[in-house]
Amino acid sequence: MQARTITVLVGVMVTLSGVPMGAHHSWNTVFSEDKPLVLRGTLAKVELVNPHSWFWIDVKSPDGTVAKWGIEGGPPNGLIRNGITKDTLPVGEELVVRGYGSRDGSNLVAGVKYERADGKEFFLANDGAEATAKALGNLK
Repeated sequence: MQARTITVLVGVMVTLSGVPMGAHHSWNTVFSEDKPLVLRGTLAKVELVNPHSWFWIDVKSPDGTVAKWGIEGGPPNGLIRNGITKDTLPVGEELVVRGYGSRDGSNLVAGVKYERADGKEFFLANDGAEATAKALGNLK
């Protein structure tokens, strides 16, 4: 009897180990591929945290008002592989960010890449947004 119970439990565990976990959302549940954005702003804050890193930039509008925008990047390991660390992103640096705006119209962006004043580009390890940008030609 005990051997049969153990066999059934092992069978259930093996079966469940093959079921994908649905806790992580797709990037386009929050952001829209129909809202490509290019923002120019000054880096205000860097948060290299899991599961998504965040970059906060201050963007000045033509009327002179400043709005804070949150740029979602990939996990820190992906950013590090792309050459992005806290040392490469000094607060106060001017950046041009390309990505996709939020579905709800808030100041949040699924970041694809950013460009520094010297022209050097860094991809933000946001795989779904980057693949969409490449497919739609929105990386220019």
